[in-house]
Amino acid sequence: MKRILTVQDISCLGKCSITVALPVISAMGVETVILPTAVLSTHTMFQGFTVKDLSDQIEPITAHWKSQDVQFDALYTGYLGTIEQIEQMKTLFKTFKTDDNIIFIDPVMADNGKLYPAFDENYVKANAELCGFADIIVPNITEACFMTGMEYKTEYDEAYIKELLDKLAALGPKIVVLTGVSCSEGKTGVMGLDTTKNEYFVYQNDRVDAAYHGTGDIFSSVCVGAMMRGHTWQKAMEIAADYTALTIAETLKNPKKPWYGVDFEATLPVLIDTLREKEVD
Repeated sequence: MKRILTVQDISCLGKCSITVALPVISAMGVETVILPTAVLSTHTMFQGFTVKDLSDQIEPITAHWKSQDVQFDALYTGYLGTIEQIEQMKTLFKTFKTDDNIIFIDPVMADNGKLYPAFDENYVKANAELCGFADIIVPNITEACFMTGMEYKTEYDEAYIKELLDKLAALGPKIVVLTGVSCSEGKTGVMGLDTTKNEYFVYQNDRVDAAYHGTGDIFSSVCVGAMMRGHTWQKAMEIAADYTALTIAETLKNPKKPWYGVDFEATLPVLIDTLREKEVD
């Protein structure tokens, strides 16, 4: 069984970060080890949330793992709350990176043209440097624009996306994937670049007219899990894009109209069946 280490916060209520990554990746048949960067009472879309920073626990936890000769098939980072934690990830990568495992970075920091509260240009620069350690990065368009200095656009063509991908590749990752890319009306999905082959990749599905917190975490978690099950990064992106769209669509059917996260628990059986079918194919 493959083993993934995921490093991000725990939002006790909110269906994001580790509370998504742990159940989703585990359901995919992959051992999931967690390294919490902070504990929040809820995710940050709630008012008055509490937060406990756990930066001081990262070094002793990883040192203990190293003493026990713990190894990982993938190192997957999501939301990192401070520049200090980004620097700690550089050390973690140097400690646990091997020739056979992968580093997967979701540089969570912005959306809809704006940085999240408490982040600034220094944080952007640090996150861009961290991406240079990665085998795969999966920013959204907003995050890509901040890291590359390109203008954020809501209307764009393929040339714009390719330029973004090329500039992201210059940061150093082997594979760059942009999420939330719309190549035609009514469609959304991903576009990627494999720098080792200089090949672009596009995958689109029907746009679901809704937005929920945590869907990026679902997408990234499914990607990493699918790759650990032996799928190529391209096939993993397809599986993740389809599953994320399905989960949003299913959540829209919920008569209670949940606002703070998606009903991924209800769609996990479909994800498991999809993995089995794809592996049979």
